[in-house]
Amino acid sequence: MNRSEVIQMVISFVKRELEYAESGHDWWHVYRVWKLSQHIAKNEKVDLFIVELGALLHDIADSKFYDGDESVGPKKARIFLKSLNIDNDVIEHVEKIILNISFRGGMYVQKFKSNELNVVQDADRLDALGAIGIARAFCFAGNKNLTVYNPEIKPNLKLTKEEYKNYKRDDYTQINHFYEKLLLLKNKMNTETGRNVAKHRHEFMEKYLKEFYGEWEGEL
Repeated sequence: MNRSEVIQMVISFVKRELEYAESGHDWWHVYRVWKLSQHIAKNEKVDLFIVELGALLHDIADSKFYDGDESVGPKKARIFLKSLNIDNDVIEHVEKIILNISFRGGMYVQKFKSNELNVVQDADRLDALGAIGIARAFCFAGNKNLTVYNPEIKPNLKLTKEEYKNYKRDDYTQINHFYEKLLLLKNKMNTETGRNVAKHRHEFMEKYLKEFYGEWEGEL
């Protein structure tokens, strides 16, 4: 089986696994991250096969929907890739991408590094920004029945990994999530391409928030 055939097998697998996923973390999110990863990879020294596998499998079992268990995704990816007879060193790299890609609070320091992870991580973070990022944020809030905004609840800009993962509904609003994560991503991009695209999407989100606060206060 050549690399192109493997990619098509992985696409089919991901579509099946995420058929009923929340729409901010479904196949179409994965599709966008996959496409963005391919664009970013053009300007980076990477193994494109690992980039594509990492992008396609990065949310195969997002820990947010598995009680915070970060081991489920890498395990699912390993089992499936092993069934395709993929080299173990490739599988291990993909597992590390899945395990390390996520944002884990503003105070978290990522330990594993690779050029391939840099590309996929930037693509995933870009999909959390801009018009799509706003749509995904409120899809998640609706799915979890979270408060959109409460001016009495202030954002926590120094979330630890544990606080970020184990947020309490009474202390959380989706607008605060913009400040606790989304607006921090522009300065966490790994690649020049990621930084350039993030700048535009970040500015779009700032304009949205300005409009949101005006409407909240009943401005005409």
